Amino acid sequence: MTTVAETVDPPERNDLAPQRRLRIPVPSLVVLVGASGAGKSTFARRWFPDSSILSSDALRAELGRGEADQRVSRRAFEILHRDLAARLERRELTIVDATNIEPHARRALLARRPTPDRAGGEPTFEPIRAIAIVLDVAAAGVHARNAARPGRVVPADVVDRQLAALRQSATDEHLRAEGFDAIHRLIDPAAIDGVALAVTAGERLDVIHEPVLPAPLGQV
Repeated sequence: MTTVAETVDPPERNDLAPQRRLRIPVPSLVVLVGASGAGKSTFARRWFPDSSILSSDALRAELGRGEADQRVSRRAFEILHRDLAARLERRELTIVDATNIEPHARRALLARRPTPDRAGGEPTFEPIRAIAIVLDVAAAGVHARNAARPGRVVPADVVDRQLAALRQSATDEHLRAEGFDAIHRLIDPAAIDGVALAVTAGERLDVIHEPVLPAPLGQV
């Protein structure tokens, strides 16, 4: 079966260059992966409607005293997983905006996809594809963006640990083994700013998104 990644870029690793179109099928589960300050939230808001984004930071801010309130993280992720399962049952495009550095966190998200019922040994609906968008930006850039974020700066040592975990356990090989159908790795600001997203239904191109936010990436 041809994967989404193959329709975008046949080589094994899909490091998106400027002006590269990235196809997102509907329905699908899009998991953003990256250290704090890599630009995940800005990327999500730039390309996707707010109604399709499930953000751990936003849930912490709603439940506690701000996006950094770790006391409410457990409850925030319980709600995120509940809402994710409900959206995927309705076969809605859903973007998960969290660090998603650890394999167990990503596997838990993929497990929320509904399992196709089988009639006569054949699935009764097309499985929802899982797409990883990895913001694998150089450490200096991540630290600079993190330091410039208004209201919430993650300690530098925490960011360093996240970056180390990203390089160790979020490789293309790891992500494929976890069950992702497509992996798109954005490795520098030029590649990130140059991406053009296309939302597709089946083989028909429905929408080519214009960015919601024209501001430079990396403020969140």
